[in-house]
Amino acid sequence: MDRGAIRRWLALGTATLTASGLLALAAPGAQAAAPTRCQGREVKTLAFSTGVTHVYRQNGYVCALTVTRRPGVAVTMSVSVQARGGRPVVDKGRYRYQAGPITVHAGHRCVKVTGAVGNGSVRTGWILC
Repeated sequence: MDRGAIRRWLALGTATLTASGLLALAAPGAQAAAPTRCQGREVKTLAFSTGVTHVYRQNGYVCALTVTRRPGVAVTMSVSVQARGGRPVVDKGRYRYQAGPITVHAGHRCVKVTGAVGNGSVRTGWILC
């Protein structure tokens, strides 16, 4: 094989690897799914008539998600976490299973957590101080 043939084979191999990598990224489901759980230790379970809000804590971060009691039926849900001195981080929309998870860096500050599914809701005062 001469140098020109080797270069053509290398170019073809590089093009093939690049194309296969791009196809893998563009394929449906290739992107990582959004997490459906929070990391850390569950520190609060806030039950209410239409759902449950779970609160987790790990390394100064607080994570929360709200789960419906009737999965599969799309309904307005929300979850919110606010660290003292900060603005609330909210996930609100029509979901079938859960709202969130949302994560806030709280450090050693207190947080307020709210959760809602349809007409039912729960709200804490300042917790995890």
